[in-house]
Amino acid sequence: MNKNYLGTVVYSKAGRDTDRKFIIMDIIDKEYVYICDGDLRKVQKPKKKKIKHLMFTETVAEDIKKSLISNVEVSNLQVRRFLQSLGTNKEV
Repeated sequence: MNKNYLGTVVYSKAGRDTDRKFIIMDIIDKEYVYICDGDLRKVQKPKKKKIKHLMFTETVAEDIKKSLISNVEVSNLQVRRFLQSLGTNKEV
């Protein structure tokens, strides 16, 4: 995986957090990423998740992505507000 996936909105397909929206915060390797939603999974302690357990969307949080690439701190409020602005619909 490459840094182009930073800031991408994903849905969890497995685990306790099934069907929840998250944003990819960091890429560990070709199998794992760190995700957060700013609520249950905070920016300070993101969840390590296997890529195969995620459903990717075409939605990207551009402001958050720019902040992550330039090493600017992202707040939980930013993440929560972006995910809430998407509504509850599941888009692919």
